[in-house]
Amino acid sequence: MLKTGVAGGSLFLPLARTRAWAQSDGALKLIGLPKIALVIGNSRYRSAPELKNPANDANAMGTTLKAAGFEVTLKLDGGRAELIAAIQSHVQTLTKRQCVGLFYFAGHGLQLAWRNFLLPVDAAVKKLDDVPAQGVDLGSLIDGITKAANPMNIIVLDACRENPFARDFRVEQKGLSQMDAPPGTLLAYATSPGNVASDGDGANGLYTEHLLREIQVKEARIEDVFKRVRLGVRRKSNGAQIPWESTSLEEDFYILPPEHLKKLSDAEKGRQFKEELALWERIQNATEPAPLEDYLKRYPSGNFSELAQLRLEIVLARQGERRIQIASQENNPFTQGSAFTRIAKVGDSYTYRNIDMRTKAERSVYTTTVIKVTDTEAIHDNGLVTDLLGNQLRSRGGFSNSPAQLVPLEFSVGRRWSVRTEVTDPKGGTFTAEQTIRILRREAVTVPAGSFNAYLLEGRGQRTNPAGLIDFVIRRWYVPEFQRPVAREQVNRRDKKIIGTERLELVAYKLA
Repeated sequence: MLKTGVAGGSLFLPLARTRAWAQSDGALKLIGLPKIALVIGNSRYRSAPELKNPANDANAMGTTLKAAGFEVTLKLDGGRAELIAAIQSHVQTLTKRQCVGLFYFAGHGLQLAWRNFLLPVDAAVKKLDDVPAQGVDLGSLIDGITKAANPMNIIVLDACRENPFARDFRVEQKGLSQMDAPPGTLLAYATSPGNVASDGDGANGLYTEHLLREIQVKEARIEDVFKRVRLGVRRKSNGAQIPWESTSLEEDFYILPPEHLKKLSDAEKGRQFKEELALWERIQNATEPAPLEDYLKRYPSGNFSELAQLRLEIVLARQGERRIQIASQENNPFTQGSAFTRIAKVGDSYTYRNIDMRTKAERSVYTTTVIKVTDTEAIHDNGLVTDLLGNQLRSRGGFSNSPAQLVPLEFSVGRRWSVRTEVTDPKGGTFTAEQTIRILRREAVTVPAGSFNAYLLEGRGQRTNPAGLIDFVIRRWYVPEFQRPVAREQVNRRDKKIIGTERLELVAYKLA
Protein backbone atom coordinates (compact mmCIF):
# COMPACT_ATOMS: atom_id res chain seq x y z
CA MET A 1 0.00 0.00 0.00
CA LEU A 2 2.82 2.39 0.86
CA LYS A 3 4.39 1.92 -2.55
CA THR A 4 1.27 2.11 -4.65
CA GLY A 5 -1.62 3.71 -2.83
CA VAL A 6 -1.08 7.46 -3.32
CA ALA A 7 2.25 7.89 -5.12
CA GLY A 8 1.49 7.58 -8.09
CA GLY A 9 -22.29 17.26 -14.88
CA SER A 10 -22.88 17.66 -18.51
CA LEU A 11 -21.32 20.17 -20.93
CA PHE A 12 -22.18 23.84 -21.43
CA LEU A 13 -24.21 24.43 -18.26
CA PRO A 14 -24.09 27.84 -16.51
CA LEU A 15 -20.99 28.38 -14.39
CA ALA A 16 -22.60 29.69 -11.22
CA ARG A 17 -23.24 27.39 -8.28
CA THR A 18 -21.91 24.24 -9.94
CA ARG A 19 -20.33 23.14 -6.67
CA ALA A 20 -19.84 24.05 -3.02
CA TRP A 21 -16.48 24.51 -1.34
CA ALA A 22 -15.17 23.33 2.00
CA GLN A 23 -13.95 26.28 4.03
CA SER A 24 -11.06 26.49 6.49
CA ASP A 25 -11.16 28.84 9.48
CA GLY A 26 -8.53 30.98 7.75
CA ALA A 27 -10.68 31.42 4.64
CA LEU A 28 -13.68 32.39 6.76
CA LYS A 29 -11.60 34.98 8.59
CA LEU A 30 -10.42 36.57 5.33
CA ILE A 31 -13.99 37.04 4.15
CA GLY A 32 -14.80 39.05 7.26
CA LEU A 33 -11.89 41.50 6.96
CA PRO A 34 -12.09 45.02 5.50
CA LYS A 35 -10.88 45.29 1.88
CA ILE A 36 -8.96 48.25 0.46
CA ALA A 37 -7.74 48.90 -3.07
CA LEU A 38 -5.34 51.34 -4.72
CA VAL A 39 -6.26 51.61 -8.41
CA ILE A 40 -4.01 53.52 -10.83
CA GLY A 41 -4.58 54.20 -14.53
CA ASN A 42 -2.00 56.18 -16.53
CA SER A 43 -2.94 57.09 -20.10
CA ARG A 44 -1.78 60.67 -20.83
CA TYR A 45 2.00 60.37 -20.92
CA ARG A 46 3.88 63.58 -21.64
CA SER A 47 7.08 62.13 -23.09
CA ALA A 48 5.80 58.75 -24.28
CA PRO A 49 2.98 57.49 -26.48
CA GLU A 50 -0.45 57.99 -24.94
CA LEU A 51 -2.44 54.85 -24.17
CA LYS A 52 -6.11 54.61 -25.01
CA ASN A 53 -7.42 52.35 -22.26
CA PRO A 54 -5.62 52.55 -18.86
CA ALA A 55 -7.80 55.40 -17.56
CA ASN A 56 -10.92 53.54 -18.72
CA ASP A 57 -9.58 50.35 -17.15
CA ALA A 58 -8.88 52.01 -13.81
CA ASN A 59 -12.27 53.74 -13.69
CA ALA A 60 -14.08 50.48 -14.45
CA MET A 61 -11.94 48.54 -11.97
CA GLY A 62 -12.58 51.07 -9.22
CA THR A 63 -16.33 50.97 -9.80
CA THR A 64 -16.39 47.17 -9.85
CA LEU A 65 -14.34 46.85 -6.66
CA LYS A 66 -16.49 49.39 -4.83
CA ALA A 67 -19.57 47.34 -5.75
CA ALA A 68 -17.78 44.31 -4.25
CA GLY A 69 -17.21 46.05 -0.92
CA PHE A 70 -13.70 47.50 -1.38
CA GLU A 71 -12.69 50.93 -0.16
CA VAL A 72 -11.09 52.30 -3.32
CA THR A 73 -8.48 55.00 -3.84
CA LEU A 74 -8.42 55.92 -7.55
CA LYS A 75 -5.49 57.71 -9.19
CA LEU A 76 -5.60 58.74 -12.86
CA ASP A 77 -2.61 60.04 -14.83
CA GLY A 78 -0.45 60.37 -11.75
CA GLY A 79 3.05 61.80 -11.67
CA ARG A 80 5.93 60.12 -9.85
CA ALA A 81 5.57 61.97 -6.54
CA GLU A 82 1.83 61.32 -6.47
CA LEU A 83 2.23 57.60 -7.18
CA ILE A 84 4.94 57.14 -4.56
CA ALA A 85 2.81 58.93 -1.97
CA ALA A 86 -0.23 56.81 -2.88
CA ILE A 87 1.74 53.57 -2.53
CA GLN A 88 3.17 54.66 0.83
CA SER A 89 -0.31 55.53 2.09
CA HIS A 90 -1.66 52.19 0.85
CA VAL A 91 1.06 50.30 2.71
CA GLN A 92 0.50 52.32 5.89
CA THR A 93 -3.20 51.47 5.80
CA LEU A 94 -2.45 47.77 5.34
CA THR A 95 -0.06 47.90 8.29
CA LYS A 96 -2.49 49.73 10.58
CA ARG A 97 -5.72 47.93 9.70
CA GLN A 98 -4.38 44.45 8.87
CA CYS A 99 -6.92 44.13 6.07
CA VAL A 100 -7.05 42.56 2.60
CA GLY A 101 -5.21 44.73 0.07
CA LEU A 102 -5.49 45.04 -3.71
CA PHE A 103 -3.16 47.06 -5.96
CA TYR A 104 -4.02 47.59 -9.63
CA PHE A 105 -1.91 49.43 -12.20
CA ALA A 106 -2.66 50.01 -15.87
CA GLY A 107 -0.18 51.95 -17.96
CA HIS A 108 3.38 51.80 -19.22
CA GLY A 109 5.96 49.65 -17.44
CA LEU A 110 9.36 48.21 -18.24
CA GLN A 111 12.11 46.14 -16.70
CA LEU A 112 15.75 46.96 -16.06
CA ALA A 113 18.28 44.58 -14.48
CA TRP A 114 15.37 42.28 -13.51
CA ARG A 115 13.61 45.07 -11.62
CA ASN A 116 10.16 46.19 -12.73
CA PHE A 117 9.33 49.89 -13.00
CA LEU A 118 5.85 51.41 -13.33
CA LEU A 119 6.00 54.64 -15.31
CA PRO A 120 4.27 57.82 -14.09
CA VAL A 121 2.91 60.21 -16.69
CA ASP A 122 5.70 62.74 -16.06
CA ALA A 123 8.51 60.23 -16.74
CA ALA A 124 11.10 61.67 -19.13
CA VAL A 125 13.44 58.81 -19.96
CA LYS A 126 16.18 59.42 -22.52
CA LYS A 127 18.51 56.59 -21.56
CA LEU A 128 18.43 53.42 -19.47
CA ASP A 129 20.13 55.10 -16.53
CA ASP A 130 17.12 57.43 -16.22
CA VAL A 131 14.67 54.61 -15.49
CA PRO A 132 15.26 54.22 -11.70
CA ALA A 133 14.98 57.97 -11.13
CA GLN A 134 11.96 58.49 -13.39
CA GLY A 135 10.00 55.30 -12.73
CA VAL A 136 8.41 53.80 -9.63
CA ASP A 137 10.15 50.59 -8.57
CA LEU A 138 7.59 47.84 -8.01
CA GLY A 139 9.99 46.50 -5.39
CA SER A 140 8.99 49.37 -3.09
CA LEU A 141 5.41 48.06 -3.06
CA ILE A 142 6.58 44.47 -2.61
CA ASP A 143 8.85 45.42 0.30
CA GLY A 144 6.11 47.52 1.85
CA ILE A 145 3.41 44.85 1.89
CA THR A 146 5.94 42.29 3.11
CA LYS A 147 6.69 44.50 6.12
CA ALA A 148 3.00 45.31 6.60
CA ALA A 149 2.39 41.57 7.17
CA ASN A 150 -1.33 41.96 6.53
CA PRO A 151 -3.25 38.73 5.91
CA MET A 152 -3.52 38.88 2.12
CA ASN A 153 -2.69 40.99 -0.95
CA ILE A 154 -3.52 40.95 -4.65
CA ILE A 155 -1.25 42.81 -7.09
CA VAL A 156 -2.47 43.22 -10.68
CA LEU A 157 -0.15 44.64 -13.36
CA ASP A 158 -1.66 45.52 -16.73
CA ALA A 159 1.62 47.21 -17.61
CA CYS A 160 3.37 44.94 -20.07
CA ARG A 161 3.14 47.03 -23.23
CA GLU A 162 5.93 47.83 -25.70
CA ASN A 163 8.85 49.97 -24.48
CA PRO A 164 7.44 53.52 -24.79
CA PHE A 165 10.93 55.01 -25.24
CA ALA A 166 12.08 52.65 -28.00
CA ARG A 167 13.19 55.56 -30.17
CA ASP A 168 15.72 56.60 -27.52
CA PHE A 169 17.04 53.29 -26.18
CA ARG A 170 16.51 49.54 -26.22
CA VAL A 171 15.87 47.26 -23.26
CA GLU A 172 17.25 43.72 -23.05
CA GLN A 173 13.84 42.15 -22.35
CA LYS A 174 10.37 43.21 -23.36
CA GLY A 175 7.52 43.62 -20.89
CA LEU A 176 8.09 42.92 -17.20
CA SER A 177 10.37 40.42 -15.50
CA GLN A 178 9.26 37.48 -13.39
CA MET A 179 8.96 37.98 -9.64
CA ASP A 180 7.90 35.50 -6.99
CA ALA A 181 4.96 36.67 -4.91
CA PRO A 182 5.79 37.68 -1.32
CA PRO A 183 4.02 35.83 1.52
CA GLY A 184 0.23 35.84 1.38
CA THR A 185 0.12 37.47 -2.05
CA LEU A 186 -1.16 36.76 -5.53
CA LEU A 187 0.86 38.64 -8.16
CA ALA A 188 -0.81 38.81 -11.58
CA TYR A 189 0.60 39.98 -14.91
CA ALA A 190 -1.41 40.82 -18.03
CA THR A 191 0.93 38.56 -20.00
CA SER A 192 3.81 36.17 -19.44
CA PRO A 193 7.12 37.65 -18.23
CA GLY A 194 9.25 39.00 -21.06
CA ASN A 195 6.25 39.53 -23.36
CA VAL A 196 3.92 42.41 -24.18
CA ALA A 197 0.17 42.87 -23.75
CA SER A 198 -2.48 44.38 -26.01
CA ASP A 199 -4.05 47.74 -25.18
CA GLY A 200 -7.30 46.32 -26.57
CA ASP A 201 -9.62 47.32 -29.40
CA GLY A 202 -12.58 48.32 -27.23
CA ALA A 203 -13.12 50.47 -24.17
CA ASN A 204 -10.76 48.32 -22.06
CA GLY A 205 -7.46 46.54 -22.47
CA LEU A 206 -7.75 42.89 -23.44
CA TYR A 207 -6.61 41.66 -20.03
CA THR A 208 -8.67 44.03 -17.92
CA GLU A 209 -11.74 43.39 -20.08
CA HIS A 210 -11.64 39.73 -19.05
CA LEU A 211 -10.66 40.51 -15.45
CA LEU A 212 -13.61 42.87 -14.99
CA ARG A 213 -15.98 40.17 -16.16
CA GLU A 214 -14.55 37.38 -14.03
CA ILE A 215 -14.32 39.25 -10.72
CA GLN A 216 -18.07 39.84 -10.93
CA VAL A 217 -18.79 36.09 -10.96
CA LYS A 218 -20.25 35.23 -7.58
CA GLU A 219 -18.63 32.57 -5.39
CA ALA A 220 -15.46 32.45 -7.51
CA ARG A 221 -12.22 31.84 -5.60
CA ILE A 222 -9.59 34.45 -6.41
CA GLU A 223 -7.17 31.97 -7.99
CA ASP A 224 -10.02 30.62 -10.14
CA VAL A 225 -10.79 34.17 -11.29
CA PHE A 226 -7.29 34.57 -12.69
CA LYS A 227 -7.26 31.10 -14.23
CA ARG A 228 -10.43 31.93 -16.14
CA VAL A 229 -8.92 35.25 -17.20
CA ARG A 230 -5.83 33.46 -18.47
CA LEU A 231 -7.94 31.07 -20.54
CA GLY A 232 -10.12 33.83 -21.96
CA VAL A 233 -7.24 36.11 -22.95
CA ARG A 234 -5.30 33.26 -24.48
CA ARG A 235 -8.21 32.17 -26.65
CA LYS A 236 -9.11 35.74 -27.65
CA SER A 237 -5.51 36.46 -28.69
CA ASN A 238 -4.94 33.04 -30.28
CA GLY A 239 -2.03 32.41 -27.92
CA ALA A 240 -0.28 35.74 -28.52
CA GLN A 241 -1.02 36.92 -24.97
CA ILE A 242 -1.16 34.54 -22.03
CA PRO A 243 -1.53 36.07 -18.54
CA TRP A 244 0.70 34.78 -15.76
CA GLU A 245 0.47 34.62 -11.98
CA SER A 246 2.72 33.92 -9.03
CA THR A 247 1.01 32.98 -5.78
CA SER A 248 1.89 32.33 -2.17
CA LEU A 249 -1.68 32.30 -0.86
CA GLU A 250 -2.38 29.96 2.03
CA GLU A 251 -6.17 30.32 2.05
CA ASP A 252 -9.04 30.69 -0.38
CA PHE A 253 -10.44 34.18 -0.92
CA TYR A 254 -13.53 35.44 -2.72
CA ILE A 255 -14.17 38.88 -4.21
CA LEU A 256 -17.89 38.00 -4.00
CA PRO A 257 -18.16 35.25 -1.37
CA PRO A 258 -21.00 32.73 -1.17
CA GLU A 259 -23.95 33.76 0.96
CA HIS A 260 -23.65 30.63 3.05
CA LEU A 261 -20.37 28.85 3.71
CA LYS A 262 -20.16 25.35 5.04
CA LYS A 263 -17.76 22.49 5.50
CA LEU A 264 -18.58 19.65 3.17
CA SER A 265 -19.36 16.19 4.45
CA ASP A 266 -17.49 13.19 3.06
CA ALA A 267 -20.65 12.23 1.17
CA GLU A 268 -20.90 15.68 -0.45
CA LYS A 269 -17.24 15.66 -1.44
CA GLY A 270 -17.66 12.18 -2.88
CA ARG A 271 -20.70 13.25 -4.90
CA GLN A 272 -18.92 16.29 -6.32
CA PHE A 273 -15.91 14.19 -7.23
CA LYS A 274 -18.08 11.63 -9.06
CA GLU A 275 -19.79 14.39 -11.07
CA GLU A 276 -16.49 15.97 -12.05
CA LEU A 277 -14.90 12.62 -12.87
CA ALA A 278 -17.82 11.67 -15.12
CA LEU A 279 -17.46 14.94 -17.03
CA TRP A 280 -13.69 14.54 -17.37
CA GLU A 281 -13.99 10.96 -18.63
CA ARG A 282 -16.36 12.17 -21.36
CA ILE A 283 -14.03 14.89 -22.65
CA GLN A 284 -10.51 13.65 -21.91
CA ASN A 285 -9.96 12.61 -25.52
CA ALA A 286 -11.53 15.75 -27.03
CA THR A 287 -10.20 16.87 -30.39
CA GLU A 288 -11.81 20.33 -30.28
CA PRO A 289 -11.18 23.10 -27.71
CA ALA A 290 -14.80 23.79 -26.70
CA PRO A 291 -15.45 20.93 -24.23
CA LEU A 292 -12.04 21.42 -22.61
CA GLU A 293 -12.63 25.15 -22.25
CA ASP A 294 -16.05 24.47 -20.73
CA TYR A 295 -14.50 22.14 -18.16
CA LEU A 296 -11.75 24.64 -17.29
CA LYS A 297 -14.28 27.46 -16.85
CA ARG A 298 -16.39 25.35 -14.51
CA TYR A 299 -13.49 23.72 -12.66
CA PRO A 300 -10.47 26.10 -12.92
CA SER A 301 -8.83 24.32 -9.98
CA GLY A 302 -10.55 21.00 -10.48
CA ASN A 303 -9.26 17.50 -9.88
CA PHE A 304 -8.35 17.23 -13.57
CA SER A 305 -7.65 20.85 -14.54
CA GLU A 306 -3.94 20.26 -15.19
CA LEU A 307 -4.80 17.30 -17.40
CA ALA A 308 -7.43 19.37 -19.20
CA GLN A 309 -4.93 22.16 -19.73
CA LEU A 310 -2.42 19.71 -21.21
CA ARG A 311 -5.09 18.29 -23.53
CA LEU A 312 -6.03 21.82 -24.59
CA GLU A 313 -2.35 22.55 -25.31
CA ILE A 314 -2.23 19.51 -27.60
CA VAL A 315 -5.48 20.36 -29.38
CA LEU A 316 -4.58 24.01 -29.94
CA ALA A 317 -1.09 23.13 -31.18
CA ARG A 318 -2.65 20.78 -33.74
CA GLN A 319 -4.91 23.62 -34.85
CA GLY A 320 -1.90 25.86 -35.44
CA GLU A 321 -1.74 28.01 -32.31
CA ARG A 322 1.76 29.35 -31.70
CA ARG A 323 1.67 30.23 -28.02
CA ILE A 324 4.16 32.69 -26.56
CA GLN A 325 6.73 31.45 -24.07
CA ILE A 326 8.02 32.87 -20.80
CA ALA A 327 11.35 34.55 -21.46
CA SER A 328 14.38 32.96 -19.86
CA GLN A 329 14.76 34.07 -16.24
CA GLU A 330 18.27 32.69 -15.77
CA ASN A 331 20.19 34.81 -13.25
CA ASN A 332 17.02 36.66 -12.19
CA PRO A 333 17.49 37.15 -8.41
CA PHE A 334 13.79 37.84 -7.80
CA THR A 335 12.39 34.46 -8.81
CA GLN A 336 13.02 30.76 -8.43
CA GLY A 337 11.74 30.36 -11.97
CA SER A 338 9.03 28.28 -13.59
CA ALA A 339 9.02 25.42 -16.07
CA PHE A 340 6.69 23.06 -17.90
CA THR A 341 6.70 19.31 -17.28
CA ARG A 342 8.37 17.12 -19.89
CA ILE A 343 5.95 14.81 -21.67
CA ALA A 344 6.90 11.11 -21.67
CA LYS A 345 8.65 9.64 -24.72
CA VAL A 346 9.23 6.05 -25.77
CA GLY A 347 12.64 4.98 -24.48
CA ASP A 348 12.64 7.11 -21.32
CA SER A 349 14.06 4.89 -18.58
CA TYR A 350 14.46 5.41 -14.82
CA THR A 351 16.11 3.20 -12.21
CA TYR A 352 15.19 3.67 -8.53
CA ARG A 353 16.23 2.25 -5.21
CA ASN A 354 13.73 1.92 -2.37
CA ILE A 355 15.01 2.73 1.14
CA ASP A 356 13.45 2.47 4.59
CA MET A 357 13.85 6.00 5.95
CA ARG A 358 14.20 4.83 9.54
CA THR A 359 16.71 2.01 9.13
CA LYS A 360 18.33 3.24 5.87
CA ALA A 361 18.10 -0.35 4.63
CA GLU A 362 17.69 -0.82 0.89
CA ARG A 363 14.52 -2.74 0.14
CA SER A 364 14.67 -3.06 -3.63
CA VAL A 365 15.99 -1.66 -6.91
CA TYR A 366 13.88 -1.51 -10.05
CA THR A 367 13.86 0.02 -13.53
CA THR A 368 10.87 1.32 -15.45
CA THR A 369 11.03 2.08 -19.18
CA VAL A 370 8.42 3.72 -21.41
CA ILE A 371 7.55 1.35 -24.28
CA LYS A 372 4.47 3.09 -25.70
CA VAL A 373 2.94 6.58 -25.65
CA THR A 374 -0.64 7.24 -26.75
CA ASP A 375 -2.62 10.48 -26.84
CA THR A 376 -3.38 10.08 -23.14
CA GLU A 377 -1.06 7.47 -21.58
CA ALA A 378 2.52 6.32 -21.19
CA ILE A 379 2.88 2.55 -20.87
CA HIS A 380 5.94 1.08 -19.15
CA ASP A 381 7.56 -2.32 -19.53
CA ASN A 382 6.86 -3.38 -15.92
CA GLY A 383 3.09 -2.81 -15.93
CA LEU A 384 3.19 0.81 -14.80
CA VAL A 385 0.79 3.09 -16.70
CA THR A 386 0.79 6.88 -16.27
CA ASP A 387 -0.88 9.81 -17.95
CA LEU A 388 1.28 12.14 -20.05
CA LEU A 389 2.27 14.21 -17.01
CA GLY A 390 3.51 11.13 -15.15
CA ASN A 391 0.55 10.62 -12.80
CA GLN A 392 0.02 6.94 -12.00
CA LEU A 393 -3.04 5.23 -13.51
CA ARG A 394 -1.93 1.66 -12.82
CA SER A 395 0.91 0.57 -10.56
CA ARG A 396 3.50 -2.13 -11.05
CA GLY A 397 1.59 -4.17 -8.48
CA GLY A 398 -1.74 -3.95 -10.28
CA PHE A 399 -3.42 -1.13 -8.31
CA SER A 400 -5.64 1.09 -10.50
CA ASN A 401 -5.95 4.82 -9.80
CA SER A 402 -8.62 7.23 -10.96
CA PRO A 403 -7.14 10.15 -12.94
CA ALA A 404 -5.27 12.44 -10.56
CA GLN A 405 -2.84 15.33 -10.88
CA LEU A 406 -0.02 14.84 -8.44
CA VAL A 407 2.30 16.31 -11.09
CA PRO A 408 1.42 19.78 -12.45
CA LEU A 409 1.70 20.90 -16.04
CA GLU A 410 3.67 23.93 -14.92
CA PHE A 411 6.08 24.14 -11.97
CA SER A 412 6.09 27.48 -10.14
CA VAL A 413 6.99 28.03 -6.48
CA GLY A 414 3.93 28.76 -4.33
CA ARG A 415 1.38 26.88 -6.43
CA ARG A 416 -1.17 24.98 -4.36
CA TRP A 417 -3.85 22.50 -5.38
CA SER A 418 -5.99 19.66 -3.99
CA VAL A 419 -6.17 16.08 -5.24
CA ARG A 420 -8.67 13.30 -4.67
CA THR A 421 -7.79 9.80 -5.85
CA GLU A 422 -9.79 6.59 -5.82
CA VAL A 423 -7.68 3.44 -5.82
CA THR A 424 -8.74 -0.13 -6.55
CA ASP A 425 -6.52 -3.02 -5.47
CA PRO A 426 -6.05 -6.23 -7.51
CA LYS A 427 -8.78 -7.97 -5.46
CA GLY A 428 -11.35 -5.24 -6.15
CA GLY A 429 -11.11 -3.42 -2.83
CA THR A 430 -11.17 0.38 -2.99
CA PHE A 431 -10.03 3.32 -0.90
CA THR A 432 -9.90 7.09 -1.32
CA ALA A 433 -6.94 9.41 -0.78
CA GLU A 434 -7.17 13.20 -0.49
CA GLN A 435 -4.29 15.63 -0.19
CA THR A 436 -3.30 19.24 -0.67
CA ILE A 437 -0.05 19.76 -2.58
CA ARG A 438 2.15 22.84 -2.56
CA ILE A 439 5.35 23.62 -4.46
CA LEU A 440 7.46 24.80 -1.55
CA ARG A 441 10.70 25.94 -3.17
CA ARG A 442 13.61 25.00 -5.38
CA GLU A 443 16.50 23.31 -3.66
CA ALA A 444 19.53 21.15 -4.35
CA VAL A 445 19.04 17.40 -3.93
CA THR A 446 21.67 14.70 -4.35
CA VAL A 447 20.84 11.09 -5.24
CA PRO A 448 22.93 8.31 -6.80
CA ALA A 449 22.06 9.61 -10.29
CA GLY A 450 23.61 13.00 -9.50
CA SER A 451 22.88 16.42 -7.99
CA PHE A 452 19.90 18.42 -9.21
CA ASN A 453 18.27 21.81 -8.67
CA ALA A 454 14.75 20.52 -8.10
CA TYR A 455 11.30 21.78 -7.24
CA LEU A 456 10.17 20.43 -3.87
CA LEU A 457 6.50 19.41 -3.74
CA GLU A 458 4.85 18.52 -0.45
CA GLY A 459 1.52 16.74 -0.19
CA ARG A 460 -0.36 16.36 3.08
CA GLY A 461 -3.52 14.35 3.36
CA GLN A 462 -5.43 11.25 4.44
CA ARG A 463 -6.57 8.00 2.94
CA THR A 464 -9.12 5.46 3.99
CA ASN A 465 -8.07 1.95 4.87
CA PRO A 466 -9.92 -1.13 6.17
CA ALA A 467 -7.86 -0.82 9.36
CA GLY A 468 -8.62 2.87 9.82
CA LEU A 469 -7.67 6.33 8.63
CA ILE A 470 -4.06 6.94 7.61
CA ASP A 471 -2.42 10.39 7.58
CA PHE A 472 0.47 10.84 5.17
CA VAL A 473 3.06 13.35 4.10
CA ILE A 474 4.74 12.93 0.72
CA ARG A 475 7.69 15.05 -0.39
CA ARG A 476 8.81 14.80 -4.00
CA TRP A 477 11.73 16.47 -5.75
CA TYR A 478 11.11 17.12 -9.44
CA VAL A 479 13.32 18.27 -12.27
CA PRO A 480 10.86 19.29 -15.01
CA GLU A 481 13.12 17.87 -17.73
CA PHE A 482 12.33 14.42 -16.32
CA GLN A 483 8.98 12.67 -16.33
CA ARG A 484 9.54 11.07 -12.91
CA PRO A 485 10.76 12.46 -9.55
CA VAL A 486 14.45 12.33 -8.69
CA ALA A 487 13.51 11.55 -5.08
CA ARG A 488 10.37 10.87 -3.07
CA GLU A 489 9.80 10.45 0.66
CA GLN A 490 6.61 9.22 2.30
CA VAL A 491 5.66 8.93 5.96
CA ASN A 492 2.40 7.24 7.00
CA ARG A 493 0.83 7.67 10.44
CA ARG A 494 -2.16 6.16 12.21
CA ASP A 495 -3.25 7.82 15.46
CA LYS A 496 -0.13 10.01 15.17
CA LYS A 497 2.17 6.96 15.25
CA ILE A 498 4.46 6.23 12.30
CA ILE A 499 3.44 2.97 10.64
CA GLY A 500 5.57 3.12 7.49
CA THR A 501 8.27 5.12 5.72
CA GLU A 502 9.81 5.02 2.29
CA ARG A 503 12.35 6.94 0.26
CA LEU A 504 12.82 6.47 -3.48
CA GLU A 505 16.04 7.73 -5.06
CA LEU A 506 16.92 7.94 -8.74
CA VAL A 507 19.92 5.70 -9.42
CA ALA A 508 20.19 6.10 -13.21
CA TYR A 509 18.16 7.49 -16.09
CA LYS A 510 18.06 7.70 -19.87
CA LEU A 511 15.94 10.20 -21.76
CA ALA A 512 14.81 9.50 -25.31
